[in-house]
Amino acid sequence: MRQIVLDTETTGLEWKKGNRVVEIGCVELVERRPTGRTYHQYIHPEREFEPGAQEVTGLTLEFLADKPKFAAVADEFLAFIEGAELVIHNAAFDVGFLDHELSRLGDHYGRIRDRAQVLDSLELARQRYPGQRNSLDALCRRLGVDNSHRQLHGALLDAQLLAEAYLALTAGQSEIGFDSVETRETRRSTVLLDAAALGPRPKVVVDEADMAAHVARLETIRKKAGSAIWDL
Repeated sequence: MRQIVLDTETTGLEWKKGNRVVEIGCVELVERRPTGRTYHQYIHPEREFEPGAQEVTGLTLEFLADKPKFAAVADEFLAFIEGAELVIHNAAFDVGFLDHELSRLGDHYGRIRDRAQVLDSLELARQRYPGQRNSLDALCRRLGVDNSHRQLHGALLDAQLLAEAYLALTAGQSEIGFDSVETRETRRSTVLLDAAALGPRPKVVVDEADMAAHVARLETIRKKAGSAIWDL
């Protein structure tokens, strides 16, 4: 399964007021593992920032002056996300802005959902932690994802943090390991052992507390997936 964790930065909070995308950041996951492929692009918005937006991102029109306009990068961006499942925190915001950008280029570009599925990680977080704060920063703190280097909002950094938070949120995996292919291949290697030379297997006794924890974990899996592998 190919997933793209995506984030955008914009000139303001509402595309309906003419605000534009200024940055796109994407991280590719295949079978819930990072491939090392990313997409990152600053974009000239062709308009001013709304008050407060620059303080959030740290971006300025001076910095973006020589960056391409969305029309120049649209095809490359769409090719990167084509056919994937997009994981986006508060998806309505980012998809709304991206659809608005595409609409400016002509009807033949269609909409984001014409090219990719969309999964809203904010909705997942609200289901798991109802009544609690579920911003990206709050999720990182709750799930043990180190976001101490996030001083400003940045699309690629936020996409990387969201990738870790999403995997922890959906599988209890607190670290996705943005490591090298060589490291991953080493991890997969196996060693054949002579079973006869190992001697008798030790008898493992599970105490009541561990058994109760195991049963509780199975119930959680059943609620999410409908069944657990131990039921088969």
